[in-house]
Amino acid sequence: MNRKKISASLAGDISLGGELTVHRLGYGAMRLTGEGIWGPPKDRKGALAVLRRAVELDVNFIDTADSYGPHVNEELIAEALFPYPSGLVVATKGGWNRPGPNQWTHDASPSHLRAAVEGSLKRLRLDRIDVYQLHTPDPVVSFEASVETLAELRNEGKIRLVGLSNVTQEHIERARKIVPIASVQNRYSFADREWDYVVDYCQSNRIAFIPWFPLAAGRVAGEVLDRIARTHGASRTQIALTWLLRRSPIMLPIPGTSSVEHLEQNVAAASLRLTEEEYQQLSGVPELAVSR
Repeated sequence: MNRKKISASLAGDISLGGELTVHRLGYGAMRLTGEGIWGPPKDRKGALAVLRRAVELDVNFIDTADSYGPHVNEELIAEALFPYPSGLVVATKGGWNRPGPNQWTHDASPSHLRAAVEGSLKRLRLDRIDVYQLHTPDPVVSFEASVETLAELRNEGKIRLVGLSNVTQEHIERARKIVPIASVQNRYSFADREWDYVVDYCQSNRIAFIPWFPLAAGRVAGEVLDRIARTHGASRTQIALTWLLRRSPIMLPIPGTSSVEHLEQNVAAASLRLTEEEYQQLSGVPELAVSR
C-alpha cells in the first residue's frame, strides 16, 4: 500500500457547529478495549500505535466515550497523543454506567453527567472538551434535564460543543431549544437506513451526522458490495465508507479498528469515488438484507 496517497484529508472537510473544521473521515476508538468493551486491550502497544498512525494519516477527529473500558479508552488516547497536535478534535460521550463486560445501564442524570465530564477532562488531560455527546437519552431522566446540564457545562467553559447520540428527530428538535447541537451520532450504513430522515434533517440544519456501525451488511448487501469492490480493486469496507461519504456532505464516518493495517485501508477509502450508477445500486439494497 502506497502510504503517500493515504490521507483522511482526501474525504474533504466538515464544520462542527460552525466553530471547528475536521476531515470528513474520523476514527472510532471503541475497539481499543478488552472483550465486552471492558478493561484494557490485549495489545496495549498495538492500540497506542493505531492511535498514533491515525494522526499520521491526517485523521483529526477521534470519537470515544467514558463508558469504553470504562475510562480505559480515554486514558489510551491521552497516553498516545498528548500533547495533542494542533487541530485534533477528541469527542467523547457520557450517560451510561458499566457494571461489567457487555453490560450497560442508563444514567444521564445531571449529577452523573457533571461527574462524567469532570472525569473525561481529567483522563483526556483537557481543560475543555471540544465535542461532548449525550450517549443516549435516559428513559427515567428528563431529556431536557440532561441537555440543560450539558448546556450549563458549556456555559462554564468545560464543553465547547454539544452533540447527541442514539436520538430521534424529535430529540434533536427539543435539544436545539436549549443549546446548539453540533453533531448527531446514530447507527447507519448504506444497508441500514432506519435513520435516513435524521440524516436529511441534519443536512438541512448543518448538523454533522456521525454514523456508528457504518459497515453493517447482510447477504444481498454483500453481493452488491463485492461486485462494486472488484471493479475498484477495493475492499467491501472501503466501498461502504465511500457510499457514506457520498450520501451527504454532513456525514462524518468513524470506522473503528484495532489494527494499523485495517486503519490504513479505511482511510484509503477517502480517495475512492463511486459512479452515480454504483451509488444508486448500493442505495437500492433492501434493508431486509441487513444483519441485525
